[in-house]
Amino acid sequence: MISFTTKVAEATGRRWLHLAVAFVPVALAAPAGAQLTEALTAQVQADQAASTSQANINSIRERTQDAAGRYAQAVADAESLERYNNQLQEQVRNQETEIAGIEEDLVEIETTNREVQPLMQQMVDTLARFVALDVPFLLEERTARVQDLRNIMPRADITISEKYRRIMEAYQIELEYGRTLSAYEGRLPDARTVEFAQLGRVSLMYRTLDGSETGYWDANQKKWIPDESYREAVEEAIRVARRNGAADLLTVPVPAPQEVRS
Repeated sequence: MISFTTKVAEATGRRWLHLAVAFVPVALAAPAGAQLTEALTAQVQADQAASTSQANINSIRERTQDAAGRYAQAVADAESLERYNNQLQEQVRNQETEIAGIEEDLVEIETTNREVQPLMQQMVDTLARFVALDVPFLLEERTARVQDLRNIMPRADITISEKYRRIMEAYQIELEYGRTLSAYEGRLPDARTVEFAQLGRVSLMYRTLDGSETGYWDANQKKWIPDESYREAVEEAIRVARRNGAADLLTVPVPAPQEVRS
């Protein structure tokens, strides 16, 4: 370039010399611009790389934090499940203990059923014999009650507890009869309708509806005995039993005591 400028200056004079000199800075400035562009490009690429790196770092940090959070949650869930499993194990142990107790109870119940059924049947039979041998007051009602007990004993749809309750109820009613004074209409074995006066199990007297006959049950002879000497006692007992008068001293037939042999 310098050699070319010198030749031009010599041939054309100063004007071209200045022109040649003016070209010199342009030629010299071209490499600097390229370097600047390269520097800017490098800076932009560095900034982009830094931005990408920061984005990667942020992404890694987020993933790390997310993983830490999931880990902490997993640890908490594991601890919660462990506590829950311990509770379930305790419940299972308690249930196993209860099952064992229930199985023992079932065995005892089965044994009790085998023992109670014959005992209850014996109680019904004893009650039936007692009613048959007792003073014959309210005989139809008492006999029907015993028959009802006989009917329910073989039934499977009635629980043992209900059967036992009804048997005990019948025994309680019989017990109460021994403390009552009552008057009611009934029939003698000859089908005559009469009025009965019952004083517990001490005495059972009767009179016909027209008042023509009075009598009593003889426990020793096991039969009805007409006896007009008890007319006033029968009338007074019926009057008191029906709440038509105050209780008074009554003269009633009482069976003589008998010797009991063991």
